[in-house]
Amino acid sequence: MPNPSQTPDKLPSTKQLLLAGGDVRLALDPLSGTNKYGCQPLPDPQLLAFGSSTASTISTEGFAVANQLRQELLEAISTGSHTAVYDRQIQRIRLEWLELCELSDITGLELIFSPSGTDVHAIAAQYTGSEASSPALVIMVEANETGSGVASALNGNSVIGNNAVEVVQVSIRLDDGTPRPLAAIDAEVETLANKAVALDRRVLLILVDQSKSGLIAPSPACVIALHRRYPDNIEVLVDACQFRIALPTLRAYLDQGFMIALTGSKFFTAPSFSAVLLMPSEVAERLQKRKFPSGLLPCSSKANWPTDWTGSEHLDHSSNFGLLLRCEVALNELRKFRAVPKAATIDFLQTFAEAIRQRLQSDPHFGPLPTPRIDRYPLITANDWDHLQTIFPFLLYHPQPAGRTPLNSEETLHVYRQLSVALDLGDIGAIRCQLGQPVACGTRNGIAVSALRLCLSSRLIVEATTQGDKGITVIKNALLALDKTALLIRSSG
Repeated sequence: MPNPSQTPDKLPSTKQLLLAGGDVRLALDPLSGTNKYGCQPLPDPQLLAFGSSTASTISTEGFAVANQLRQELLEAISTGSHTAVYDRQIQRIRLEWLELCELSDITGLELIFSPSGTDVHAIAAQYTGSEASSPALVIMVEANETGSGVASALNGNSVIGNNAVEVVQVSIRLDDGTPRPLAAIDAEVETLANKAVALDRRVLLILVDQSKSGLIAPSPACVIALHRRYPDNIEVLVDACQFRIALPTLRAYLDQGFMIALTGSKFFTAPSFSAVLLMPSEVAERLQKRKFPSGLLPCSSKANWPTDWTGSEHLDHSSNFGLLLRCEVALNELRKFRAVPKAATIDFLQTFAEAIRQRLQSDPHFGPLPTPRIDRYPLITANDWDHLQTIFPFLLYHPQPAGRTPLNSEETLHVYRQLSVALDLGDIGAIRCQLGQPVACGTRNGIAVSALRLCLSSRLIVEATTQGDKGITVIKNALLALDKTALLIRSSG
């Protein structure tokens, strides 16, 4: 969506731009000053930020980067049109994104910008169903593990959706919140795909890597096999919106002929609403033979698409400077993370995981949610940092003499909201911290429960590996966030 109130020689403030060009999820609550994800558009250095599986609060450096780009935009639009300036800048960011991801050498690879990961999913789904004789089938994992807005967008309940697709969600956790066996998930996905293909329907198969709680599903082996079996019917979209994948993994998915959805707002801690769709050449060539989906026309900009994309000539020449600033912040964070030696990243991730698992397992206030080992075989072997856990989901409990009782979903939400508030409960209560928003994960003892998530971001990894203390400060702050969580459980009675 275009930014508001852009006069020929003026732009909104950096704060306003960071909130522009998205949707209502960016709107600030008048009381808390934060958006739907619990984040504000200004730096908050005192916040212990471990919530990057949901969204992230911009860093002081990130805000300075965004502000610098705004100043450059102001100078440029004083002598040129908004459209020309935006086109030039978004193309620069496109090239830098591909370069930093070591993808510049892949012939015909296309990169499409979009405000959010939800919108990227809708692009893939609508193209899959474009001009089809019957509604395409979208097979995805349950929405509470990906994004609550994804399923509704694909079903046609958002501004960029249409009714050319049918969505089927596959559960990846059992009723008690434990992971469903991957073999069972794969079998259900295979059955759905086989039935759809037997009816000559097109299928968009979405592989999530990783979900909100750190899962990969369905298995890469299952998806690769189905794609090879039905190359004329099945398109694959890898939902990597968490961006918790190393560059060799990214390339391996593209080598399989899979589209990839990425965002800069989670692991790479840019403000929400900075997404891209990577599309291999063979997919791009196939989809461009279909009619440009009409549902995309009101809400996209021509510059966000490749310059020679068939059908994009019908798009408006709108300028989304908010998206531009958010993507610039993401690129800066990606650049810093890439400068960290892989061995240092792996060493810190292993040390951090050991400390957090020990705390979650030993503290009666917590119950770690089982998370299987990250395994992408046969796509790629586990030889990089992205096979290590960076999202740690856990349930909350009331310790009692006769046993412990899990907090229900409403109680967990209340604890979550208090974490970022300085409370008059001693030194620990005064700490302000952020964890990943609660994720519904079944029932325990007949009680509907949700898991909080303690997450590592690229920013925290950079901090841990460059400050000379081997990550001790980052680990200490993570344990303080758990200290406050336990305090809030006790104070809730």
